[in-house]
Amino acid sequence: MATLKDVARETGLTVSTVSRVLNNRGYISEETRKKVYEAMKKLNYQPNEVARSLSKQVTNTIGVIVPHIRHPYFAELISCIENAANKKKHKILLFNSKDRDEKEMEFLDMCISNRVAGVILCSGSVAMESFQGINVPLITIERNLEGGTAAVECDNLQGGRLAASHLIECGCKKIVHISGVSGISMPADDREVGFVEVCNEKRVEHLEVKTDFKLYNAGYYNEFLEEVLLNHTDIDGIFASSDLIAAQILQVCAKLKIAVPEQIKIVGFDDVLIASLTAPSITTIHQPIKEMAGMAISLLLDAAENKVVPNKVTLPVTLVERQST
Repeated sequence: MATLKDVARETGLTVSTVSRVLNNRGYISEETRKKVYEAMKKLNYQPNEVARSLSKQVTNTIGVIVPHIRHPYFAELISCIENAANKKKHKILLFNSKDRDEKEMEFLDMCISNRVAGVILCSGSVAMESFQGINVPLITIERNLEGGTAAVECDNLQGGRLAASHLIECGCKKIVHISGVSGISMPADDREVGFVEVCNEKRVEHLEVKTDFKLYNAGYYNEFLEEVLLNHTDIDGIFASSDLIAAQILQVCAKLKIAVPEQIKIVGFDDVLIASLTAPSITTIHQPIKEMAGMAISLLLDAAENKVVPNKVTLPVTLVERQST
């Protein structure tokens, strides 16, 4: 079995230089990095992760906690986080909370036992206080910081304003905002704030509907949306807090024979794949998921090296106009 010394001998580099390449420490030229990885491949050298973790006290592993892996937004976010981590020679250890906060101690134990370099927390139901004891960076994405290292968010306030402005510009006279989470304070709450601000500024009649969206209970949620539309037959515009909810609204509209966009115009949020696959396709607020994932990884790794990082980073959103308006 090839050793670190064998790789160094093959490349003509010192053992310490090869070690710096493997651990991604300090400046390494691309030429040197390429030479090391080519030698590793030739010699079939596999780094001893256990030994490396013992020497560094942490591994090149990042814990990632999400509430659902089936939700289109989190599926895309996980993929982007994994890609960003891979570019930094790190792996992810994925935890699916399924909105069950009692799982947090299990997550904590696994993070400690796997000597993670840091944790990225995307689930609103998992308390961050339990993770303070692992003494590694804790980065949040689209949830309140509450004592973590740094937070990454999109401009939810501007997103709500863009959605309301677009519906009003399209001629809507009574518009409703349907949120997907109730009972938990989240940055996404600002979507409603921005929505209400514009409606009040433009003196447009509006309605806010809060509910607790559960991915596994789509049938109930369709009944809920149907009830909203039947109880408010004069609604001509809807701002949904996610593209998944917007897609379900399209289903309900089809069932009730409500034409979209002729009778009701719909704007979603996130701009995940489903928004471009429905018929009609969904106008939505584009959340820069790829950039947010990359920022979370950068903040985590910088904080792990004791660099000063901003408490919160907010990235801009844009309106993507499609057939639903």
